[in-house]
Parts: sequence; structure tokens; C-alpha cells
Amino acid sequence: MKQELPKMPISFWKEQVTFPTFPSLDKDLQVDVAIIGGGITGVTSAYLLIQEGLTVALVEADRLMSGTTGNTTAKLTAQHGLFYDELIQHFGEEKAKLYYQANTEAIKFVQKIINKHQINCDLAIEDAYVFTQSEEEITNLEKELKAYEKLNIPGRMVDTSPLPFSINAALVMNDQAQFHPLKYLHVLVEELKEKGCQIYENSTALKVELGDKPKVLMQNGHTIQCTYVLSCSHFPFHDEGFYFARMHPERSYVVAALTEKEFTGGMYINAENPTRSIRYTPYEGKKLILFSGDHHKTGQGVSTMKHFENLKTYAENTFGVKEIVYRWSAQDYTTLDKVPYIGYVTNTNRNILVATGFRKWGMTHGTVAAQMFRDIILGKENPFIDLYTPSRFKSDPSVKHFLQENANVAKQLVQGKIENPPKKIEDLQNDEGAVVKYRGKRAGAYKDERGQLYIVDTTCTHMGCEVEWNSGERTWDCPCHGSRFAINGDVVEGPAEKPLKLLTDE
Repeated sequence: MKQELPKMPISFWKEQVTFPTFPSLDKDLQVDVAIIGGGITGVTSAYLLIQEGLTVALVEADRLMSGTTGNTTAKLTAQHGLFYDELIQHFGEEKAKLYYQANTEAIKFVQKIINKHQINCDLAIEDAYVFTQSEEEITNLEKELKAYEKLNIPGRMVDTSPLPFSINAALVMNDQAQFHPLKYLHVLVEELKEKGCQIYENSTALKVELGDKPKVLMQNGHTIQCTYVLSCSHFPFHDEGFYFARMHPERSYVVAALTEKEFTGGMYINAENPTRSIRYTPYEGKKLILFSGDHHKTGQGVSTMKHFENLKTYAENTFGVKEIVYRWSAQDYTTLDKVPYIGYVTNTNRNILVATGFRKWGMTHGTVAAQMFRDIILGKENPFIDLYTPSRFKSDPSVKHFLQENANVAKQLVQGKIENPPKKIEDLQNDEGAVVKYRGKRAGAYKDERGQLYIVDTTCTHMGCEVEWNSGERTWDCPCHGSRFAINGDVVEGPAEKPLKLLTDE
């Protein structure tokens, strides 16, 4: 019997854990540290800083864990695909070693916190594999193994794996980990409540008024005055450093299935394209297998539902599918040189710290960022500051990627303006969205399951690009910088701060 995808996307992690509800910010505050963003970076930063006796406000525009942290695949690993050979070429051996050290120490930190609080979050120590079924990719795996050897990273090449299908080769990094991120963070949030951290949800920060005591200006008119502002909101809410031009957004997809073939363990990602990542998580006494990948630039490419279908087909062909239980997607930002930006938002502004551009490896890098923030604020030495500094600009590959990404943005900006919408409003079926002509102008229309029509202005409120329909999540996505909007125009994900204009209200 053919298994159908769930109609609406929902994250397995979010389904399993309910976080307490927090009020919206309805007053002016004065604290030592204002943290903007309620994912792993923000919560871990708050946890560390409040242990040091600082007063902390943790502010989230939506609900805690509503963003990428709640939609991750939750691997705790220093194996980030085939990356260390590339790191050595662009950063040198010393900084490549620091990258491995930072991520390895982050894994140990998470394990330490789990042990300290006796957190039941399905932590499992697993070997991580980069595998290939292509003869052409074996050379790249061999180069990566040589990089491991130069950096003293424990690893080995194999030509078989526990997967229920044949491979040509795989590079193994031993003793990595996986866990349930929201079970872990739920305990940290409870600890924050006990320690007096001020937590606010549904509270949008717009920008920072600079000074020795910076002031965060909120959308509702209230302010937070503080000594330090930590921008942990996935995309920097205060874009003083032109981050929109130095990163690009990508969406990737997850299908969670109960399978016919047994999964014996390990965490896997392939070396070739399209990307296929495989891991399991406990589910009702069974193993739920997470098949993820099929990434693409946000707002660009084929119908997003096709990516879920591709992963479903892959699961059927490799493991066999008994039931598809969940599907969801995530958005990640990649920097010009693929190393995250963590540190001072600019060299001249030492009161605002930023963490962004985790490139799908946010469980370790969010933890790295929190530890770095603590050390910077307390004036402690930290060996990773130069590696991750946002002010770096490597001539190779940064210049090339900077030109490519911004040429792509210019193309999308022009292309959206001259596009001739393929559909008419009257052609829409229930639960269908499309770009249409409305009153002689480009617009976005969605007809819900009851036939109610929502029509929005498709011009993104960030920098004027034209959004595209995302059929998989029922959102309007910007192909330039990754802003996403709900069917009624509300902001789902920044950098946009203002909603799309809802034309059906006119």
C-alpha cells in the first residue's frame, strides 16, 4: 500500500514537547543582557549567563523553539559533510583544528549538562558517516581522510556500512551523538524560570539604539536597556554588518518514517547531490527514521512539495516504508566561506554580539556561540574568537561567493518584477496558492480548504524582491534573502520585519 505524506507539516520534536507559555513584553526593561531569539543559542546563552549572576531578558518574536531549533535533525557532530579539506585550503591547518575542537567541545558540553540535570532526551552515542554510492566521490573522501590525518581527527575509511544498501565508500568519525533537542532545552528553560530569567514570547525586536547602554526597540514601542545585546534570532534582527549580502538562505526537508528494514544505528550523510541524511530517533518503542536533505535556495526551484516527495521515494527505495508519520522543513543560512559568524556584530560595536550562518549544524554551533558569548561578556579568553569573527573576509572564497550570491539576488529581483503570472484567481482550487494578477498588478493568492481567499502584495517588505508560493508549508517565501510570510502576510521568518500587505482587507 502506497504511503501518503501527512497533509500539513509538523516537526516530530515539537509534537513531543510542550513548552510553558510566556507573556509578551508589555513594559520597559533594564537588564545586563538582552537576548533576542528563543532557540538553542538564545536559551543556552541565557542559561550560562544567569549562572554568572547577570540579569537576563530572553525575547522571542514567536514561541520558544518555533524556528530552526524546533525543525532540526538534531545531530551533535563535528562531521559536517566533507568540509575539513576545504577548511584547510581556505583557513589553514591551525584554524581547521580549532573548528573541530570547538564542535567537539560543544558535544561534551551538552553531554555534561544532560548528566548534571539528569535530562532524559534520548541521547545516543553514534558513529557519523559520510558515504557515497558514486565512484567519482571516492577521491573526495580520500582527500577528506588526509585532512583528518593532518588535524589528528580520529577517523577511518570503510567500504561497507550498517545501512541496508550497498555503498562504494564511507568516511567514519567515531563517538558523535544525537538527541531530542526540545526535551533537552525544556529542562534549561525550566532552570531559567527558577533562576529569575525574564522570558517573553510574541515580542518582536526591531533594532538597537546604539550607545554605552544600548536600547532594544520593540515593535510595540517598549524598550530593553542593557549592557549587551545578543542577536540569536537565526538571521540578525539588527543588520548593522550587511549580513543580508554575506549569507544566503536554504531550505531543507525531513520525512520521518517507520520502515520495513531494520535500522541498526549510526548517523549518515551522503557526499553527492542531492543530499540525503539518515538517522533514527526513538518513537513509541520503535525507531523512527529521519530522511532529510533535498536542499535549495529559499523561494527558488520547483514546487516545494516535490522535495518531500523525493525524500519519500528515497525512503521507499532504500528502507521500505510502513508509515510516514511526520514531515517538516527547516531554513538555514550559509556564510560566504561556510564558517558561521559568531562575535561582535561589527569591529566598532562591542555591545552587540551576533551568531548566525550555522549551515545546518546549529546544535553544536549554537552551543559554541553561547560559550563564546559568555566568555566575551565576562572578559575571559576564548580560543575560537578569531576563527568565527564576523568581520573576517577571506579573499578566497569570499569574493567569488559574494559576487555570485549578490548577482543571484539581482537576478531574482528583476525576474520577479517582469514575471507574467501563470494563474488567474478563479483557477485556484481549495488549498492552493499561486502568483496571480490582481487589479492589474502582481499579487499572491491562496484559497483555503473552505474556499476563503487571501490575497497579498507579493513585494517583500525587506528589500523589495517578489515572493514565491511555497506549496509544502503554505507560505510566501522571498528568493533574495529568505524572508517568509504566512497566507495573511504575517512575518514567519526574517529578515523582513513588516508583514506583506493583505489586499483582501482593502
